[in-house]
Amino acid sequence: MKYLKGTTEAILSELKSIKSTTDTATIETQVKAIIQQVKTDGDKAVLHFTEQFDKVSLSELRVSDDEITTALNQVDAPFLEVLQQAKANIESFHLKQKQHAFLDNEKPGVIRGQLIRPLATVGVYVPGGTAAYPSSVLMNVLPAKIAGVERIIMITPPSENGINSHVLAAAQIAGVDEIYQVGGAQGIAALAYGTESIPKVDKIVGPGNIYVATAKREVFGLVDIDMIAGPSEIVVLADDSANPSFIAADLLSQAEHDTLSRAILITTSEKIAKETETQIYAQLEKLPRKAIAAESIRSEGKIILAQNQADMFEIMNEIAPEHLEVQLENPMNYLHEIKNAGSIFLGSYASEPLGDYFAGPNHVLPTSETAKFFSPLGVEDFTKRSSFISYTKEALAKEKDAIILLAKKEGLDAHAKAIQIRFEEEK
Repeated sequence: MKYLKGTTEAILSELKSIKSTTDTATIETQVKAIIQQVKTDGDKAVLHFTEQFDKVSLSELRVSDDEITTALNQVDAPFLEVLQQAKANIESFHLKQKQHAFLDNEKPGVIRGQLIRPLATVGVYVPGGTAAYPSSVLMNVLPAKIAGVERIIMITPPSENGINSHVLAAAQIAGVDEIYQVGGAQGIAALAYGTESIPKVDKIVGPGNIYVATAKREVFGLVDIDMIAGPSEIVVLADDSANPSFIAADLLSQAEHDTLSRAILITTSEKIAKETETQIYAQLEKLPRKAIAAESIRSEGKIILAQNQADMFEIMNEIAPEHLEVQLENPMNYLHEIKNAGSIFLGSYASEPLGDYFAGPNHVLPTSETAKFFSPLGVEDFTKRSSFISYTKEALAKEKDAIILLAKKEGLDAHAKAIQIRFEEEK
């Protein structure tokens, strides 16, 4: 892990100087070519790229009801029970996010209001690859169901053994309507444009690798997307009251995701810094995903020694982490100091995986400093708003001169005329 110390300005300057070595230009070129081919050739292109990238030859893209039933029978009862418990927690949290229409009649003859309508069709991307993510199914699908989305399409990359049975079980419990075995940029393109088999959607949500993220960026505007998610990240703020073994375990919980995941400890205590680093390397030895976590810690891991507590929060707010753990004495006292963070975990027993799986708040979160302007996925992401207005002639008469003046100042005479014509003498 890399140690950073000194003034806040020096630490932030060093953090910003660390640049990604990913060749994004080449990836963008490849993704654009994939999208264009899927747009042109539909299922044929999707099947071609699935064989090329996933090494799986398919005759059918849609997962059948029989395959889903078989998967459910393969999953043990305790896991299904845990999924149901997690579902209940996620639903209870997200139900509180529901927005409501309103109507006001503050002035005589004037009615204004807002309608809230769910999106019709949503596509959910569930990653495959080095791990299976049934939790991502619940986190992406349940808010959409609460919002009232009519049709939820799930896509996920296939393997030689089909789709992970735990992912299919989560899809069934969450209420997914259709499942297709396709991933990568070709899957995003299929959702954005539609193919012979896969329907076009209004919005695409769900995390994926850099090819998926790049494809989502490319199709944004044709469809809506949730966000452009980068590698997972966690920042832990700790003082002398914290437990170094807890901190280390929580940092490693994100490091095992990906070699590019960022695990950062910010503390004013050299003792906590040293003991946490010792714990990290001791715990690493026992991890099945040791190679991934070790590379993440080596290349992206940071221990930041801040000069005081105010500097800790300033540095953290500039990083704007996806996950923030506050392992300080009386952590609730510091909520007002937190300006930029995706999901906040308060105290030594609010470990990050609690949010990943079970507590209820969403784990689809802004990364790469975007918590400065993005929010976690929620029910509102699956709805749209329409405003409505009704004026009587008498109510419009009171406002017409103001509207005409504004229109003429903007040089839009037809706008002004549209108001004036309603009050000209009838001939």
